[in-house]
Amino acid sequence: MGEIKYYTEEGLAKLNAELDQLIRVERPAISHQIAEARDKGDLSENAEYDAAKEAQGLLEMKIAKLQETIRNARIIDESKLDTSKVLILSKVKIKNLKNGVTMEYTLVPESEADLKKGKISINSPIAKGLLGKKSGEIAEIKVPAGIIPFEIMQISR
Repeated sequence: MGEIKYYTEEGLAKLNAELDQLIRVERPAISHQIAEARDKGDLSENAEYDAAKEAQGLLEMKIAKLQETIRNARIIDESKLDTSKVLILSKVKIKNLKNGVTMEYTLVPESEADLKKGKISINSPIAKGLLGKKSGEIAEIKVPAGIIPFEIMQISR
């Protein structure tokens, strides 16, 4: 039994699309490479055949791992999330009390983090410091530059 991980519906859809690509496109392509290499004759000294077989093994491992991840995936029901405190999938508006800069982040599963889109991993220092806090509270968050106080301005979904 693998580790259970939580995903948004969008995150799980991406995993399923990747799995579909591996099975429907990459698996037949490797089988074709093996067949072509096999047709070239002596397999004992056929580097192309060995490389294709190795690639096939790696691909099958990747497919099996992805299938297990999907089997153990749980969807986070966004409609049931509490917005009175910071949780996974909360959108949090915070103000850095040292420099007055306001930022907005959504706390997401690690696999869906994307800083350009304002999505930070639930495992990041900032997210860990914000978890469980309520609007108006101050979170003292340890970052590489020291400890920075952040005021939680707003929590939404």
